[in-house]
Amino acid sequence: MQVFHTKSKIVITCNKRLSPYLQQEVEALGYKITRSFSTGLELEGTLNDCIPLNLNLRCASQVLYLIKSFEAENPARLYKEVLEIEWEKLLDFTGYFSVSSNVDNETITTPLFANLKVKDAIVDRIKEIKGIRPDTGSDGNKAVVHLYWKEEKADIFIDTSGETLAKHGYRKIPGKAPMLEALACGTIMATGWDKKSPFVVPMCGSGTLAIEAALMATDKFPGLFRMNYSFMHILGYQEEVFFEERRKLKEKAKKDIDFKIVATDISEDAIDISKRNAKTAGVDHLIDFDVCDFADTEVPEGPGVVIFNPEYGERLGVHTKLEATYKRMGDFMKSKCKGYRGYIFTGNPDLAKKIGLKASRRIEFYNGKLDCRMLEYELYEGSKREPKISE
Repeated sequence: MQVFHTKSKIVITCNKRLSPYLQQEVEALGYKITRSFSTGLELEGTLNDCIPLNLNLRCASQVLYLIKSFEAENPARLYKEVLEIEWEKLLDFTGYFSVSSNVDNETITTPLFANLKVKDAIVDRIKEIKGIRPDTGSDGNKAVVHLYWKEEKADIFIDTSGETLAKHGYRKIPGKAPMLEALACGTIMATGWDKKSPFVVPMCGSGTLAIEAALMATDKFPGLFRMNYSFMHILGYQEEVFFEERRKLKEKAKKDIDFKIVATDISEDAIDISKRNAKTAGVDHLIDFDVCDFADTEVPEGPGVVIFNPEYGERLGVHTKLEATYKRMGDFMKSKCKGYRGYIFTGNPDLAKKIGLKASRRIEFYNGKLDCRMLEYELYEGSKREPKISE
């Protein structure tokens, strides 16, 4: 079972509505996509192909490599089919593995039971052949087996990522209600930012948007911040393949940029957290941080991108204050961001009406389970209409 050199189906998952941006990334790496859907996409490749995917992708969650597809009407059949896989050629019998799953089968009331059946089958097979039971648990930091079971069709994958790729590893201090790194990258890609012009983030919170913009601008990829993936714990793994991919990432990375990335927040704590996260990411020298009210943010001459990720007002009693804040955001963009494209990411359509500007686009996202929109505003230098030429 030479999975590192044998082609099979690869499924790359992502958060809902990030699929179009994930597709751009995967195609830029030279892979041909065979199918895309709302939470991911499929392609063909070897387990070695999963290594650059894990290291390069900003919008992905997991990279899954298919081991076996089969029919399973109930847990007994699931156990039997999993037992037949040659796990002794995939997993170290002295090692550790965990099982994750996505289950929709009428015989299963909790996915934990399905996980247990998969785990039992793997352990029983290895114990019978090797005479030793491998350790198992819920930690995803070693080998991870993933079950996808919908109705009577089941797929068994190696989850080559393990811990989610959606977190990029530099954010040691999350701050208040932070935007997930993968989502931040999707929103930046959705703006069409050219990575050469100013990028301004008032109300920056823990700094995720500004940091991801700096990482994109310098071609620094998430694989530079991580040294452990599930694929490293599969038999046949050659560490030189990983280190070669990592070397390529290091060679691509640039040290400096010749434009401004600006991040401001009224909270000193938020700016302190942002600076520390940016330092961990190695981009603190690329971002102009400032403690101020967002309306006092220094905006470099355009064109450029300005993006807000304000509170959505999910808690009761905060709407009146936020209505004024949303109106002030509109005023700020109108008066100080001429020549820019402005964006406001929000999960509250009622508050969005208070911005006072007409959105040219409404881009759909989810933040967790919350249905959100990123509203785009063209902030023209002068009047949008061309002046009439008198005859």
